Amino acid sequence: MTLPNDPTTRTVRVPGTEAIATATRSSRTPVWKKLLRDPQAVITISLLVIIVLLGLLTPFLTSHGPNQTDLNAINAPVGTPGFLLGADESGRDIFARLLHSINTAVIAALLGTSVALVVGVLGGLVGGYFGRITQSATEWVFSLIMTFPGVLLLIILMPVTRGDYRPTILIFGVLLAPGIYRIVRNLVLGVKNELYVDAARVSGLGNLRILGRHVLFVVRGPIIIAAAFLAGTSIGVQSGLAFLGVGSIEIPSFGAMIASGFRNLYIAPTQFLWPSLLLGVITASLVLLGNSLRDAFEGAKPKAARIGAAPSAERSADEDEVVDARNLVEIRNLAIAYPQASGGIAEVVRGVDLKINRGEVVGLVGESGSGKSQTAFATLGVLPNEAIITSGSIVFDGRELVGLPEARMRTLRGREIAYIPQEPMSNLDPSYRVGVQLVEGVRSSSSMSKAEAKDLVLSLLARVGIADPQRTFDSYPHEISGGMAQRALIAGAVASRPKLLIADEPTTALDVTVQAEILDLLRDLQAELDMAVLLVTHNFGVVADVCDRIAVMQNGSIVEAGTTLEIFDHPQHPYTQMLLGSILEEESVRADAPPAAVEGDAK
Repeated sequence: MTLPNDPTTRTVRVPGTEAIATATRSSRTPVWKKLLRDPQAVITISLLVIIVLLGLLTPFLTSHGPNQTDLNAINAPVGTPGFLLGADESGRDIFARLLHSINTAVIAALLGTSVALVVGVLGGLVGGYFGRITQSATEWVFSLIMTFPGVLLLIILMPVTRGDYRPTILIFGVLLAPGIYRIVRNLVLGVKNELYVDAARVSGLGNLRILGRHVLFVVRGPIIIAAAFLAGTSIGVQSGLAFLGVGSIEIPSFGAMIASGFRNLYIAPTQFLWPSLLLGVITASLVLLGNSLRDAFEGAKPKAARIGAAPSAERSADEDEVVDARNLVEIRNLAIAYPQASGGIAEVVRGVDLKINRGEVVGLVGESGSGKSQTAFATLGVLPNEAIITSGSIVFDGRELVGLPEARMRTLRGREIAYIPQEPMSNLDPSYRVGVQLVEGVRSSSSMSKAEAKDLVLSLLARVGIADPQRTFDSYPHEISGGMAQRALIAGAVASRPKLLIADEPTTALDVTVQAEILDLLRDLQAELDMAVLLVTHNFGVVADVCDRIAVMQNGSIVEAGTTLEIFDHPQHPYTQMLLGSILEEESVRADAPPAAVEGDAK
């Protein structure tokens, strides 16, 4: 099997490769082509288009008005000259009233669905993406809306709306919004923790752009199917109110026609039949079309594996503190805590002091849970919402980062501070091509045009060792290997020539041979761009190969720091000695005897 664009792989024929390629091509088929191949979509779209066109062409299809009466045509049967479907109990043309009722239903569907989507989607995006206070506020508002009795409230407000169905349906759209809000909110709560969303945040993209491009795009499928139900529900409620006689009797409606036919059921049964059939066809077609649209949209992109939780930003401290700017980065007495269910807080980082000079590579080493990533995320300003910086200072190039407003922090991320993630495949949005995402990051951190950003990305892809930059640029994340994805992310990270590059376990998810290539690449780029690097890792072999200085973390604190030679030659702290002692050496041979077999097992 061939990993696209990776020069280190060789081609091997694997059974089923053609099927996989066919499935990949199918997943990239435009949505409109998928709809054309779906009989259900074709039939429902055709029915709805025909019905809407009949409504639009009403002035050309009938000469009767919706309320025009002819006393000579009362209860006229089907086929009466001038009355194609007959006349009702008041002598009104049933065919003309059906056509006008179509227009009423379309307007009701558009108004109710639009209001519900705008209010519900916006509330769901805000409530699901931002912090606890915002989530609680939106949840309270939409829970309050859900307590209102919908149809009863619409009837009570009839004197206010003066019987006009349009403001009535607008109000009903607000009452429908909580359903959309809950769908969107729950989806956003999951999507916002994807690593590619965090990568977009770290690259400097604003919240609105992340919500619109990365989050809303992913949750659109359920919204589309819900919109179809909302349209049918809006039509049904408008018709139901008209059936009850609530509202203006001069507005033609399926409900009013059904009510008239119901009163006249034993005299002219077909008067009840025509509006009922047409209303049923419209609502059923909307629901079935929603299913077809959902299937088409959800199948138009590859699925992403969900890997863990990703952080977002919240900090608190005094801003613009006077600090020593001799170092590029100076972390002093940093402490990070998280609230506990008991009401207290638990510190995960405490008393961290760390300096990074310009052009220096510093390794932050420790086992999982030691606080390495929390320290790095604090420097990036992307700690989880619930995180609390209880004390300390982080100074970058003379600027205090703790307490810096998000708007100002965003001007640093992706420009002066760049980030390389641990999981390259999960940090690329599976919905977009690799090149599109890299160009977006470059343009967000500069004033380049789209063409200039593309040229820069292609040159950087070539610089990081990708043999065919254009092919990688045009590929989706699932079409490239993990090593190439990491190279692509490195290219995006160094595009703005940052002063500080934070690499969080950049080789953990890669094969051993690819790890060596990535480390060589990082070392070359660091020397070429003269940037400082904070390398977060648990692997002493990695820091020995790349770093100038090492800081060792244990249980949230730095227990030892020094040059690479000092740490390796004369480790002082027992924890450092233990970590170094756990490194496997090629010439080491196990000298102890194998454990004796348990007597019972031997028997």
